[in-house]
Amino acid sequence: MVNDEGSSSVTSSPLQFFPWMPPSPGLGSPYPLLRELKSEERGLYLIQLLLACANHVAAGSLENANIGLEQISHLASPDGDTMQRIVAYFTEALADRMLKSWPGLHRALNSTKIYSVSEDIMVQRLFFELCPFLKLSYVITNQAIFEAMEGEKMVHIIDLKSSEPAQWINLLQTLSARPEGPPHLRITGIHEQKEVLEQMALRLTEEAEKLDIPFQFIPIVSKLENLDIESLRVKTGEALAVSSVLQLHSLLATDDEMTRNSPAASKNLQKALHNQRTLKDWLEKEPTAVCNMSPDSALSPLSVSGSPKMGSFLSALWGLSPKLMVVTEQESNNNGYTLLERISKALFFYAALFDCLESTVSRTSVERQKVEKLLFGEEIKNIIACEGAERKERHEKLEKWILRLELAGFGRVPLSYQGRMQAIRLLQQSYGFGGYNIKEENGCLVICWQDRSLFSVSAWRFRR
Repeated sequence: MVNDEGSSSVTSSPLQFFPWMPPSPGLGSPYPLLRELKSEERGLYLIQLLLACANHVAAGSLENANIGLEQISHLASPDGDTMQRIVAYFTEALADRMLKSWPGLHRALNSTKIYSVSEDIMVQRLFFELCPFLKLSYVITNQAIFEAMEGEKMVHIIDLKSSEPAQWINLLQTLSARPEGPPHLRITGIHEQKEVLEQMALRLTEEAEKLDIPFQFIPIVSKLENLDIESLRVKTGEALAVSSVLQLHSLLATDDEMTRNSPAASKNLQKALHNQRTLKDWLEKEPTAVCNMSPDSALSPLSVSGSPKMGSFLSALWGLSPKLMVVTEQESNNNGYTLLERISKALFFYAALFDCLESTVSRTSVERQKVEKLLFGEEIKNIIACEGAERKERHEKLEKWILRLELAGFGRVPLSYQGRMQAIRLLQQSYGFGGYNIKEENGCLVICWQDRSLFSVSAWRFRR
């Protein structure tokens, strides 16, 4: 931010904690000494540098931001410890945002990038394998569908992003064991890539034939935002279920968003950080006063109905009269209107994800690096570097989804004890619990790493 005199409103710098440091590396640079800091001390210093740099980016002071990026580059690393890795991706996102000040340069640097379908499938699969979050979501979703469809002879499931056969193979196996016999099952799979849907159809049809279940897979090649609800063709007499795993938040994107940067948020963010003695304190005690949220921030109830696209989509789903809809979303407020608000919330969320990989996967693992760069890194870049309709990663907390879905006419369905116990058994058998946990919240289930809530699963039904 810049005041009337043109000077920066960033009145304090993280360099005050290291008064012997020159403003940039050079002859006699302290950076070799800094590299010898303990991991916690270095992590705290990196966060301080990152926030100072973010302040400069928010203020449009690109020259100072560039100096900050140079300082960070000597300490952050995509193959270091948790904080070195996460700061590397946050600074990459800030740099991308800065480059957008020169649209021609930004387009030229990105003009030859090739989107790879196989790479996207690969990184989603790696996330599925390395972390339990998707597996847990699928187990909870399938149990809720199984219970809701008891006694139904014709079941239709709409999968809002159909990319992982394992989820529905598990449900097919469960349905085949029903005492009354399996139902006739139709799955409508939605994905923007035809190749993904073809692979889904092949795997699921093979499994259904093996289990002797009447089955049909209907592929719909479309982005969720462009989906024609009429194409779903729900038939009379079918019991309908909808599965949405990490999809609905993308519909919160709006074309006419006015991005504002709050000086109060910046000041409080720095103050909160300076009052913490260690990085552990700062990450674990996320203070409520980190930011003064504006009425239209991600935490405010006033912003629930902010996207016409979301409203019309939920209204169309409600019109299909689903017997059940299960929604999994990131449990984080990464949809703030100000850059600093988004950075502060995203830091907490992704620090926990990076930490969970740090605790379970080797630092030299190529698979881990791919998940961090191609999945987490791209999400972080979208949250920080993008605005308006381009910003798709608009994660919001469960309380906001409850309010939004109830306003759209859906009634909450409490997730069963059986579903929770199945998820806990999966953690015990495959992960030995470790730092993972599942807690019940208002009839919904929240998946945690240590004491940090990361993903929520909630169930809903059509309500007149």
